[in-house]
Amino acid sequence: MRNLLFFLTLLTTTYGDQAGRKHAENDLHAQPAVRITVGHRDADITGKDNRALQAAVDYVGNLGGGIVEIGPGEYLMRDSLPLRSRVTVRGAGEKTILKKDREYRSPLAADGDFGEAAITVQNPEGFAIGRGVYVASKSQRNFHGVCATILNARDNFFTLTRSMNADIMMADDGFAATIFPVISGYHLEDARVEHLTVDGNREENPTKVDGCRTAGIFLYRGDNCVITNCTVRHYNGDGISFQQSNDVTLEKCVVETCAGFGLHPGSGSQRPTVKDCRAIENGEDGFFFCWRVRGGVAEGNWLENNGGHGMSIGHKDSDNFVRNNTIIGNQRGGVYWRAETKPMAAHRVTFEANTVRDNDGWGLFVDGATEGTIIRNNTIEDTGAGRQATGIRIGKEAGEVTLEGNNIKTQTPVQDDREKPQN
Repeated sequence: MRNLLFFLTLLTTTYGDQAGRKHAENDLHAQPAVRITVGHRDADITGKDNRALQAAVDYVGNLGGGIVEIGPGEYLMRDSLPLRSRVTVRGAGEKTILKKDREYRSPLAADGDFGEAAITVQNPEGFAIGRGVYVASKSQRNFHGVCATILNARDNFFTLTRSMNADIMMADDGFAATIFPVISGYHLEDARVEHLTVDGNREENPTKVDGCRTAGIFLYRGDNCVITNCTVRHYNGDGISFQQSNDVTLEKCVVETCAGFGLHPGSGSQRPTVKDCRAIENGEDGFFFCWRVRGGVAEGNWLENNGGHGMSIGHKDSDNFVRNNTIIGNQRGGVYWRAETKPMAAHRVTFEANTVRDNDGWGLFVDGATEGTIIRNNTIEDTGAGRQATGIRIGKEAGEVTLEGNNIKTQTPVQDDREKPQN
């Protein structure tokens, strides 16, 4: 990789002093103009895998921010591409493809203890220094699993960049696999990802993973980040997931044929904006509001033929606005307010001007002890196949639900399961 060693040397010796300050000395300090190109040829850094991309991102990040432009071509990802604060990573749309390498997996040969930054595997084939790895067990997944990079190796023993978040026990089918988010961001702010295509290579990655630690594009505590005009397909997990990340914007992204959720605003993420995105033919819900996602806007999205609900909203997911979306042909129903008790229900959700058509069973199901739900000016219809027999179903524990100006064309327009007051 031409010039790669030169740039890696600079990483250890340069830093943008003013760029990271909230109140920089002047506008030039506040907006670094660093620009680096990466490509198969004719670029500042030439290469065809994640190392070339990472060299560019880290170089620009250490100078306080700027732009990394990735040229056309396919780049083999043997580890994630971690973003940096104030760095824009920009591709050439469908012509720039970040493709995940094949998966290697092995049972653990020794327990992975909480706080231990190392693993011992039974079969070390495919585990190598610099590769990404995911460590989990049958019961310790979700936030208890860990994604890391292999730092050193001796036989079947590997040291990692991150330690275990739980005890990963052999008796609980503990395993390690070369799984990771293709693009990731941890503890950062003001990063951007634009015009990139992620190929999760699902055919060669048989282990399905959840979106708490990994996805095609994944953020953890990535505040005020923007992901726009990106495509994620064939990832054996969620397409785009961001966890505990505030003020994130997703715009004009496409997530298709991923095994998990399509769009996953994750636990504790406040004020997300998801606009004009498409989630199509994913294995689970097209759009999944996770836990404690508040003050968000979902607008102008297209959610079609997903294996779960078109959209699901639930645990403490209050004060969200859902408008002008199209939700069609999803296998577990259109939009589901999950069955939560009153302290944990999704309160004050406004659902307006959406089209909900031909989903299995029902268009909307307001379940759980929700309060202050507003459903207005929507088109909710079955076009003749009889899939969406019920327009709006209101669960028996639901509180006040306001219905205004909806155009409902289904066998049963409204099914209200709440107990009627006795005369």
